[in-house]
Amino acid sequence: MNFRLTIRCLLFALCPLLFAICHLPLAICQDRSSSGDLIVKAWHAHGDKDVKATFDYTQQIIDLYKGEADKEEASLKSLPKNRPDIEAAGILNDVATAYFIQGESYRDQGKSKEAIQAFKVVVEKYCYAQAWDPRGWFWQVAKAASESILKLNPDEKISTPCAQISKVETKIKVSQLATKVVLYDPGKEDFVNYNKYGEFKNAGIKGYQYIVKDQEGLSAAAGEGVYPNTTSIRWDPEFKKAKEAKRLEGSHWDFVQSPDLEAAFLKWATAPEPQGVKLFYTGLILEKSGLLKHALKCYYSIVVHFPGTYGWTYWHTPWYVGQAALAKINFILRNNPQFGYKLEDAEIRIINGYDNDVSNDQVIANPGKFVKVNFLDKFKPKPSVDLLSIKKRLGKGKVHLLQYETGDWRLIVDNKIYLIKGITYAPTKVGQSPDNGTLKNWMEEDYDQDGKADGPYDAFVDKNRNNVQDKDEPNVGDFALMKEMGVNTIRLYHHPAKLDKEILRDLYETYGIRVIIGDFLGKYALGSGAPWNPGTDYNNPEQKKMMMDTVRDMVTEFKDEPFVLFWLLGNENVYGYACNADKEPDAFFKFANEVALMIKSIDPEHPVAICSGDILYLDKFGRDCPDIDIFGTNAYRGDYGFGALWQQVKAEADRPVFITEFGCPAYAEGKSVEEQEVMQAAYHHAAWQDIRQNMAFDGGAGNSIGGVAFEWLDEWWKAYEPSVHDTKGLWVGPFPDGFMHEEWLGICGQGDGKLSPFLRQPRKAYYTYKKMWR
Repeated sequence: MNFRLTIRCLLFALCPLLFAICHLPLAICQDRSSSGDLIVKAWHAHGDKDVKATFDYTQQIIDLYKGEADKEEASLKSLPKNRPDIEAAGILNDVATAYFIQGESYRDQGKSKEAIQAFKVVVEKYCYAQAWDPRGWFWQVAKAASESILKLNPDEKISTPCAQISKVETKIKVSQLATKVVLYDPGKEDFVNYNKYGEFKNAGIKGYQYIVKDQEGLSAAAGEGVYPNTTSIRWDPEFKKAKEAKRLEGSHWDFVQSPDLEAAFLKWATAPEPQGVKLFYTGLILEKSGLLKHALKCYYSIVVHFPGTYGWTYWHTPWYVGQAALAKINFILRNNPQFGYKLEDAEIRIINGYDNDVSNDQVIANPGKFVKVNFLDKFKPKPSVDLLSIKKRLGKGKVHLLQYETGDWRLIVDNKIYLIKGITYAPTKVGQSPDNGTLKNWMEEDYDQDGKADGPYDAFVDKNRNNVQDKDEPNVGDFALMKEMGVNTIRLYHHPAKLDKEILRDLYETYGIRVIIGDFLGKYALGSGAPWNPGTDYNNPEQKKMMMDTVRDMVTEFKDEPFVLFWLLGNENVYGYACNADKEPDAFFKFANEVALMIKSIDPEHPVAICSGDILYLDKFGRDCPDIDIFGTNAYRGDYGFGALWQQVKAEADRPVFITEFGCPAYAEGKSVEEQEVMQAAYHHAAWQDIRQNMAFDGGAGNSIGGVAFEWLDEWWKAYEPSVHDTKGLWVGPFPDGFMHEEWLGICGQGDGKLSPFLRQPRKAYYTYKKMWR
């Protein structure tokens, strides 16, 4: 995620030659272009530091749309939360952003007074405006404007209704009672025997269904909140009490992260959502309350009754609830062996389910069955590799991949099994940001002027977290800390910042850490010569040639370096920011395959991997990329691992898999620092457990070769103001408080930021990995 660069900067400061943005004459816009078109042009002009064009575009927006924006602001009572509602206030968003851009332009010119005045218009008049960030979320313009004002003048008085609204919302959350669920009707069976109450038809083929023949018996076995028992919840005495106490008021979505677990359970068990979605969130709340067997019944009810149910993510992409429910079941059973059960032969496949069109989906479901675990099963020996034949070898060199007759994959380096225990390393000094052109190359930073790069060699551990380097806290450097943690791989890109070979040689020779070197392959318009908007076009011959050339240069420069593990192409290009891979996935994947063939013609010693976005267009990858050796993907799926991903890759592409990004914020609203770190560590532990479970001969899909945790160190610039460690949630997702806090993803923190780039505060996740990886 550190590679998703905001539209505000377009990396002009880092690589201006890549962004030759052409501006249309302003006269063309006089036909009252839409506010959205104008705001894009305003951002481009601001990025180009074309002050006249910046103010021409922004003032045109203000003059044409201010009245409409004022009406939209007045019509809102709270900050819109989902994308359709946010986009419905488009005029408001664009006018507020126009004032914000003017403020930034004044600030860049050194006109602080004028900048503060422009920012204040946003803060005082447009509390509910939000701007789109191409990294995939909306940000609150008034909040960013407030931060900019205080940076320009810390003593400036800011009066805004936003502050009052925030206080009210916080007060409501604090006043909620943290309760646990006590079931009125727990049901008669812990693991429901569905064969007693109905009939399974077409399991494992098209047309699957479960036909209930004894609804009363099934309801009694399941208990309250578990389909088809949808009525006993209203007989629960606590339901009536909660309703009278007004603890059930508001949207059921507001209850997902509520500490009042009892109210959340009662609310979701009666929510007006599709049954599968309702059951999933009911199960989630039961899990939090420690009622794991009842949660299992909720999740399994989805698998039996509603295997093809889908919901929609923050980005309006389909989320297949049945597959998530299966992953939850396996996660709970794996972590609770005292239950003595496993789910056998269960599978849900969604044919045509790798795009955003659900109209042509076909569901193949087999609910499997719960069976007693044989205690002796865990002592069964793994197959002897020496006795297995090799089915396939990918790569000719010292780094290659082997597939055994069982279908399992392993990465081999220097004739030894290599498991990727990786971390994304991009140490950023607090206060730096690509948004304002201040982001530096960490390989070249030497603020203490000792002749060594600061992060790798001069970082120290703030053991007592007092934000001071005490006498017993010597400089040790990140490389040594990563080695101690068990890291054996980091992931880097060869552009836009130049890689220092001497540092990477030392990383390998002294610390035993190898490097996956990547090329963005046109993502963020890097390497293609395309402008940010519309971005890289994978059908454009000239752009394809430029990308091919930059990859060729990368491979030629680094192919003989001993620290290279393999090559990585792209960074979740299928999500489409500043490129058209989301609209032309076949063109993108076919081009990626051409690039892979070119790499192998130059360097047969190292495999080629792709970095995709979860499993979007996985079927097209499988068809279009026969010469890419490894499927890599950025996946943020939750604290129960990666679900069906491993089996899906096995079915669609039959390639080894590594997770190129996964992680969790060390911040959750309303939780203490201790609680936050425990939740982050638990998330990472579960993710790695799933990665491990799916390695060769470990009982899963057998195609996992490791993963790259995101990330080593908090980056403070992600939510706009780089000198503030921002706690706002950027997008809704499967994280401890339901939001991604992208400035808190570090395995290590930077304390209060005053001793950046040197201070490190390793979090509990660091020691969790140290235990797992060492």
